[in-house]
Amino acid sequence: MNRRIASAAFVLSVLTASAAGADDKVVFATNWKAQAAHGGFYQAVADGTYKKFGLDVTIQQGGPQVNNRPLLPAGRIDFLMTGNLLHSFDNVKNQVPTVVVSAIFQKDPQALMAHPGQGYEKFEALKNAPVALVAKDAQFSWWPWLKVAHGFKDEALKPYNYNLGPFLANPKAIQQGYSVAEPIYIENQGKFKPVVHLLADHGFSTYSTLIEARADTVQNKPELVQRFVDASAIGWVNYLYGNRKAAAALMIKDNPEMTEAEMEASVALMKSQGIVDSGEATTNGIGAMNAARIKDFHDKMVKAGLYKPGEVDLARVATLQFVNKKVGQDVKAKLGAK
Repeated sequence: MNRRIASAAFVLSVLTASAAGADDKVVFATNWKAQAAHGGFYQAVADGTYKKFGLDVTIQQGGPQVNNRPLLPAGRIDFLMTGNLLHSFDNVKNQVPTVVVSAIFQKDPQALMAHPGQGYEKFEALKNAPVALVAKDAQFSWWPWLKVAHGFKDEALKPYNYNLGPFLANPKAIQQGYSVAEPIYIENQGKFKPVVHLLADHGFSTYSTLIEARADTVQNKPELVQRFVDASAIGWVNYLYGNRKAAAALMIKDNPEMTEAEMEASVALMKSQGIVDSGEATTNGIGAMNAARIKDFHDKMVKAGLYKPGEVDLARVATLQFVNKKVGQDVKAKLGAK
């Protein structure tokens, strides 16, 4: 009975705030330029979902010369979209008072790609590639895990500078990529579909596209956090399974380099690869997390040498109080999503 009363009070508070026009202003920053991988957040702005939850949300995009990460602990933004749990582990290790409140992607889209017909159709063969084009930051994050867990060798490493030329020119090379973006660019430029292996399908068990908040916001404004998490989850349901055109227009306005066709291709990849709506999200709602999986990923990173045992207090990495509530499942059912 208490849970029902609390739920009714929460809904009443949202409706009251919205009716009074007293929307809470929220600044949400992303980690890169607007793209389909951010689509659910833009959808919630475009279709009024955030407003229905009493929120006036401004999305502040990132980019190659923009680092939004320090703005969260500094109080310049309210929520931050971050790449994966490694960033969150680093924050806890370095005593940065932030906490993960939702995990939009059940699978990290980080992938290794290869030319078709070169013997790389199986993931196990990738470790034998003579050239592995990998960016510097990745060489100090998931590459050590690949070496420990799958036997990859440093001798193959070559720097990836986000230019597809070296990969396209060498059919024996493999290259890192974001599985919902680079395959599209390769097909456009190289006129072939690459072989794509998601690291997530081979043990890289981090959540991705996390929503982080300041610890003091979670403590002092939990109702605000809950509204933002819930509205974002519904935004993602509507983006994946509903009409995306208004969201696409907003993203193109922020990032004119993007096209609607490219975003549609990316959404198709997100669906086929189970990036967002898979695993626990299919029953507990988009944004779902569990502590055992966070610990599993942490333990793998300790084994890979990225952290020392006991260096990261896992109790401070994420809170589950705002997720696993099946939010958006009714919307998904109405949209006939499968």
